[in-house]
Amino acid sequence: MAHRLPDCSKLRLFSKSVSVGSSFFTPAPLVGYAALRHPRAISTSNTSKKPAVAIPTGPVSPLVPATHVGTSSASTSEVRDGNAFATLPLTWPHDGWKENVLLNVVPSHREPRTFGDWVAWKIVRTCRFWMDLVTGMRPEQQVDSKNPTTALAASKPLTERQWLVRFIFLESIAGVPGMVAGGLRHLQSIRRFQPDQGWIKSLLEESYNERMHLLTFLEMYKPGWFMRLVVLGAQGVFYNAMFISYLLSPKICHRFVGYLEEEAVHTYTRCLLELDHGCLKRWSDPNFRIPDIAVRYWNMPEGHRTMKDLILYVRADEASHRGVNHTFGNLDQVTDPNPFMECPGGGVVKAFPKHLSVTRPAGLEREEVVSKETH
Repeated sequence: MAHRLPDCSKLRLFSKSVSVGSSFFTPAPLVGYAALRHPRAISTSNTSKKPAVAIPTGPVSPLVPATHVGTSSASTSEVRDGNAFATLPLTWPHDGWKENVLLNVVPSHREPRTFGDWVAWKIVRTCRFWMDLVTGMRPEQQVDSKNPTTALAASKPLTERQWLVRFIFLESIAGVPGMVAGGLRHLQSIRRFQPDQGWIKSLLEESYNERMHLLTFLEMYKPGWFMRLVVLGAQGVFYNAMFISYLLSPKICHRFVGYLEEEAVHTYTRCLLELDHGCLKRWSDPNFRIPDIAVRYWNMPEGHRTMKDLILYVRADEASHRGVNHTFGNLDQVTDPNPFMECPGGGVVKAFPKHLSVTRPAGLEREEVVSKETH
């Protein structure tokens, strides 16, 4: 409905009754918001001793309800304290693992078959050397260098602190590749005006899963300034190197991640072995409580919430990433769909159950994935 313009004389009269510094000529939505945040910003200059009353003259933003003015909600305080994450819904709720899958994960190594595989393997070995150095692993704590991803015996076990330092450093690095690959494939899909073949979801979910591992272990150990600095530098170098490498050869990058996850599976398997042998007294204590974030994320049942159970779940996740990335390294990077997701229309790709990514350490071969009709 159209509004009549006010008479100038009446406007001058009204302007005298408005206090100095008022926001009368401020747009209505801003006046309404200002009135709620600062009730005295708009007030009458009546000679009465009654306190000034807020006069919202425009629509009130739904983000600032009038009933909450001057009060702090519980959610706001949770955000300030950093505890809001515990009440937020999970972006990718974990599907969980059956007990037989958790217990049947084994360390393994896929022998390099191409020059690209060899390059990826050597880069991982170099990264492993620097990780051992930075995290303070001594020579007597090393396993057989001839079988670095399968040998588990060492002269001296690691302490709980050493394990947590290794876990946190490993997870801070492992969360990068999935995000880089998923982001680049997202942009590629947009540029080409074509669907992604289902790879983006698995890659971003992998990155999210690794971050949940990291957040779980951060509840048990708080890194100092030195480790934070090392992670900052490693992440800066690794992210940019991964970005450029994925543009040049995504196949080699997926093979690299597959080998990196072999190291992760080996790490958690060795930790389980030392737990079983009683080398980690604190974690073996029946009264030891794992972080609540872990119970919520993996939906861990009652009676299965020990440190050993937590490591079993994390190891199964890493084994799944190992199989998925070795599989991706075997596929055509443009035309082949993700074999671990249902493909609309069918007939081109067989849908494999996710637990197969755990029980097939070297990944699925392309011949197993793509049907004969596509050849």
